Amino acid sequence: MKPLIPSFAPLLQQFFTQRLMLQKRVSAHTISSYRDTFRLLLRFAKTRLRVSPDRLTFETIDAPLVSAFLNELETTRGIGARTRNLRLTAIRSFFHYAAYEMPACSAQIQRVLAMPTKRCDRRLIYFLTRSETEALLNAPDKRVWNGRRDHILLLLTLQTGLRLSEITGLTRQNITLGTGAHIEILGKGRKQRAIPLCKSVATALKAWLNESGADAGDVVFPSARGGRLSADAVQHLMKKYAKHAGKACPSLQRKRITFHSLRHTTAMDLLHAGVEQPVIALWLGHESIETTQIYLHADLALKEKLLAKTTPIDSKPGKFRPDTQLMTFLNQL
Repeated sequence: MKPLIPSFAPLLQQFFTQRLMLQKRVSAHTISSYRDTFRLLLRFAKTRLRVSPDRLTFETIDAPLVSAFLNELETTRGIGARTRNLRLTAIRSFFHYAAYEMPACSAQIQRVLAMPTKRCDRRLIYFLTRSETEALLNAPDKRVWNGRRDHILLLLTLQTGLRLSEITGLTRQNITLGTGAHIEILGKGRKQRAIPLCKSVATALKAWLNESGADAGDVVFPSARGGRLSADAVQHLMKKYAKHAGKACPSLQRKRITFHSLRHTTAMDLLHAGVEQPVIALWLGHESIETTQIYLHADLALKEKLLAKTTPIDSKPGKFRPDTQLMTFLNQL
């Protein structure tokens, strides 16, 4: 008797509650990303198969359906290769879990897991020069409360290289001031790291904490309503301040500045200061030192220094010699 294949819905729910939340304890950002992927997949399956998500069986989510879903995202939503690969990563993760729960469907599962990712272009990263950094820090109006908050937020990010989720989730208990001032972060991949604070940043941060009166569990950079700043709000502030700073520093107008550009700037400052790559990887919380190598590719000044140490090839330019009349005649035949 052929074993009964369970419905897709309970297996997907177990994947989120047991595998992601309980066993792997992934971040809220990962949960949101995977959730959005399966929302889109279920809507696509409902339209294509004319079956409601609660009635889907596992065997209907096969490799051809997943491939058609990814192609649909590219054609209708205009997503790039990176986003497509992120969606495929979420689906693969679910099928890895299904391989343990449903060994009878191993052939179907392996076909989905064998689907290749798309290669994508690796562009050079954007980071700020010293003059651009100063212009950006001067953009917030420090005469008002939110301007002082944004100035310290930018200043702390530029010194520590925190991610957007890390800076918005920073609480008073994560900060140690005085001798050995530093902040402690539980970052991406649930990796904990401590980042030292220079004296000027620690002084500015202490003044802000005294003004805001934050308790141990309160966020350091709250919204006007006292809650945690959203990612969209911070990106909006970055866009506003980058536009304002571009008036004083025109080079900013030629760059696409995002909040992550501040993290790139921190890494480039450390690289220029002679800090070794493994230390920069620990500072930024990178999973692998290979991630840190993107800054070597983007550092034109470092490449110029290396070029200056090499011996150039001695080559003289050739001289143009026009053809004779006979050769010109033959060439025109």
